[in-house]
Amino acid sequence: MGTMLKASNRDELKGSELRALRKEGNVPAVVYGKDLPSEAVFVNGIDFLKTIKVTGKNGIIFLATDSGTHEVIANDIQVDDLKGDLIHVDFYKVNMKEKMDANVPVHLVGEAAGIADGGIIQQTLYEVSIRSLPADIPEAIEVDISHMMIGDSLQVRDLPASNKYEINNEPEEGIMSILAPTLANEPDEQQEKADKEEVQAEAENSAQEE
Repeated sequence: MGTMLKASNRDELKGSELRALRKEGNVPAVVYGKDLPSEAVFVNGIDFLKTIKVTGKNGIIFLATDSGTHEVIANDIQVDDLKGDLIHVDFYKVNMKEKMDANVPVHLVGEAAGIADGGIIQQTLYEVSIRSLPADIPEAIEVDISHMMIGDSLQVRDLPASNKYEINNEPEEGIMSILAPTLANEPDEQQEKADKEEVQAEAENSAQEE
């Protein structure tokens, strides 16, 4: 089930005009798809955020434009890194009967047993690519790590299986591991050692030059 969002068509605007549009609380956007030529539109920023809060990033939105109402997902949301303001949104019109690829976050659930022994979680993969019907795209894939001990690791093949989607990543791709405290600190210690050796080498070179 999707949520309705109103969009207004716009001309291709220059930088100053786009800034004025954003200052009024609107967000420039485009909507496109296989059977839909790209349309330049804008949406109200507050309405958009409310919609995403309800549907989730991969949820279906009924986007009402001058050309009609389209079933879309917010394919790309650009945010200002410093201010956190919305800059631009790409809406992609989907075919509800056709599978598509989407990136889905991986959420680690629970506190790993190895943390109590001083272990440190090192996560290297934060989202995976999945293929499914648009209505079956999950907001996130959760995996319970409460049983994991120091030395344990999690790979894509360990994620919960579902008959609603398939994961595109390689099964052996690593997601996270629990490192022993010494291993977690090792890179810093190695860097500190390298820095000391570099300082010592410079001092020896200076002495030779004198």
